[in-house]
Amino acid sequence: MKFSEMPYERLNLVDIQKDYGALLDELERQRDPKDFEKTFYKINDYRTHLQTMKTLCMIRHSIDTSDDFYSKEQDYWDETSPLVGTLEDRFSKICLAYPKRDELDIPKTFFMLADYGTKCFSEDIVPLLQKENKLTSEYGKLKASAKIAFDGKIFNLASIRPYTLSNDRNTRQRASEAINAFYTENEKEFDRIYYELVHTRDEMAKRLGYKDYVEFGYYRMCRFDYDRKMVANYRRQVLNDIVPVTREIYQRQKERLGLDELRAWDLDYAFKTGSPKPVGGKDELVAIARDMYHDLSEETGAYFDMMIEEELFDLETKPNKEMGGYMAPIPEYKRPFIFSNFNGTSGDVDVLVHEAGHGLQTYLTYKNHPNIIMELCGPTMEACEVHSMSMEFFAHPYMDKFFGKDKTKYLYSHIADALTFIPYGTLVDHFQHEVYENPDMSAQERKATWHRLETMYCPDRNFEGLDLLQRGGWYYRQGHIFESPFYYIDYTLAQVCALQFFTRTLKGDKKAFSDYLALCRLGGYDTFLNLLKVAGLKSPFEDGSLKEVAYNMRLELEKFDVSDL
Repeated sequence: MKFSEMPYERLNLVDIQKDYGALLDELERQRDPKDFEKTFYKINDYRTHLQTMKTLCMIRHSIDTSDDFYSKEQDYWDETSPLVGTLEDRFSKICLAYPKRDELDIPKTFFMLADYGTKCFSEDIVPLLQKENKLTSEYGKLKASAKIAFDGKIFNLASIRPYTLSNDRNTRQRASEAINAFYTENEKEFDRIYYELVHTRDEMAKRLGYKDYVEFGYYRMCRFDYDRKMVANYRRQVLNDIVPVTREIYQRQKERLGLDELRAWDLDYAFKTGSPKPVGGKDELVAIARDMYHDLSEETGAYFDMMIEEELFDLETKPNKEMGGYMAPIPEYKRPFIFSNFNGTSGDVDVLVHEAGHGLQTYLTYKNHPNIIMELCGPTMEACEVHSMSMEFFAHPYMDKFFGKDKTKYLYSHIADALTFIPYGTLVDHFQHEVYENPDMSAQERKATWHRLETMYCPDRNFEGLDLLQRGGWYYRQGHIFESPFYYIDYTLAQVCALQFFTRTLKGDKKAFSDYLALCRLGGYDTFLNLLKVAGLKSPFEDGSLKEVAYNMRLELEKFDVSDL
């Protein structure tokens, strides 16, 4: 079935409460483990249908935020989902209280997720959850509403991106200024939305008895294997071991471009002959990706054929489409869906390997666990990102097809960008720790906090001439800060793991890709650090792991002669 043919229906809250409630009554009465399991899986089927309707609505709304029908449906789910959370909370509590849990054929990670879920919910916070949903939708719509006048045309935030990578420095500067103008014009609105989000989340945490939202946020992110102290130690290693290498990367870039200093509009422009560009548009790149996935393995080939044949992509940027990219599982159909905003830059290829890496994991987990519990189609977020970021590096041997003569540029910049991203991603996480530990910061103080941390983690950023960014307003652009608090350190942890897989392939380890596929098949059937052991990877929290990654990638970058590119 094609994505466009998947039927959507609004599930009425009264009916949900009646039907779901009756199933929970039945589950609560069960004493025999076999009977408990039977009802458990009936509930799983019901919840799967419910989640599928919410997901179809979310995808179709993000494809066109001006669609009145799906806009209203999204508003409905924003209001209804927290109320359904009351039933979800009851389901978790019944499962956790069942006296014969050890006799059930239900994976332990389900019970771990259920336990954390009960720690994150009470009927008392339902109005706050509804408000949080409303505010995050406001943020998405605000960014999607951007109409940026530039060189006689109107662009959105995705379609103007190629001009920020122009070979002409003046064009890059003007495009950067035009983007900054949009954020500056809407500064008060971004400040208002984030202020309300921070206070809404802080109030949630306090009502549930937590010290602050940081403590609550770690439970929401289901961080089973690590805590604040481990993350703080990780941040220390990033500053000590990764930032010095990124400073070398930017110094060489400045020399290569022949500039006295790198300005904001130069940071993403790595080569004097221009940034690497893909060889074609959407259709050409999808065809190349199809060949790549067929060459990698029979399983990956079958996966990508399915994605094309069932039209499980929406890749090109268009008016009123939300920004960014994502992969969303559609649980009832056991299918992934990939959303993006192609704009003619190397980021288009990144989507076909990054988001398709997420999709591959979803496909393989569904395939290998036909009676899967809904929550376990994927692991926790940091483990999910290992699948996507590692696929980016397994795709390296195919970049001559995607980029032609620009292959060397892409390979070099992809490794360099992987390293420079780690401090930035850590900055995003550190900023959120400080904000949620001090929720009464003013808008000015939040921006000052971002600026202070930015000079630590990203000291080569120079925002002279862009007043909002000089004051610390870059964080407006990072959607995760508004929409998915604390979901960002996950990317950096996964990047460290992906670079370990990459190092193994560089050393000729033929088991690396089979270990990767084994990791994908496991989905959410174990915790992050245990999954890494299965894949033969070291924990990013282990002292010395970042030093080793930095050393190996520095050696790899030195192999490239890009001085004349």
